[in-house]
Amino acid sequence: MKILVCISNVPDTTTKIKFAEGNSTIDTAGIQWVINPWDELSLTRALELRDDAATGIKSITVAHVGPASSEPVMRKALAIGADDAIRVNADSSDAYYVAAQLAEVIKKEQFDLILCGIESSDYNGSLVGGMISEFLEIPSASAVSGIKMENGIPIITRDIDGGKELIELPVPFVAIVQKGIAKEPRIASMRGIMLARTKQIKVYEPLAVETLTNIVVLEKPAPRSACRFIDAENPGELIDILRNEAKVI
Repeated sequence: MKILVCISNVPDTTTKIKFAEGNSTIDTAGIQWVINPWDELSLTRALELRDDAATGIKSITVAHVGPASSEPVMRKALAIGADDAIRVNADSSDAYYVAAQLAEVIKKEQFDLILCGIESSDYNGSLVGGMISEFLEIPSASAVSGIKMENGIPIITRDIDGGKELIELPVPFVAIVQKGIAKEPRIASMRGIMLARTKQIKVYEPLAVETLTNIVVLEKPAPRSACRFIDAENPGELIDILRNEAKVI
């Protein structure tokens, strides 16, 4: 059984974002790129499954849509333990475009289980995983917080209102994972870092796919107001602020 983990590279959470080209795009100069946290947890769970010989997982591939400058992030995924990697040589302009490119990769390579993080930590669209399943016309499961193998059959745990549910899906299928899929992301070992230098990154040229969204302008959130201190002996002032200014009571 082969697993594909779809990964995206996102700015580190400590990065100060600046805009360029009339506030229509992000200035990428000086940005520290990392693996999207949900994708990193997906990869960790895939590696845990492969580590157990009884699961029948033979290989783990990571796939990404992005330019050559994104390859350091892909090398990190290889250092963590992925067997190989695929990069579609294109800018990830919108979710529809990315999903179409990844779906084509899956058609060519034939994976059994496709893992996607629920969203990327930069645009928070939560769209790519579901779109991939529609392009491929295969089942998908959202809100996945657990995956295990029983007698060669994937068992999915989903968080639902009031509890959890266990479901079986025929392979291939897309699992859209969220928090809980793994406890902590796996950290690359020195041996993994050295091996990653020689692991293959296969490059595909993109399909001609029309994008469906266009960014007109980017805006930063309004700065937070200064912190106000209220005398503990004057609760009436606090109540007045909450009622008349914050309007929360």
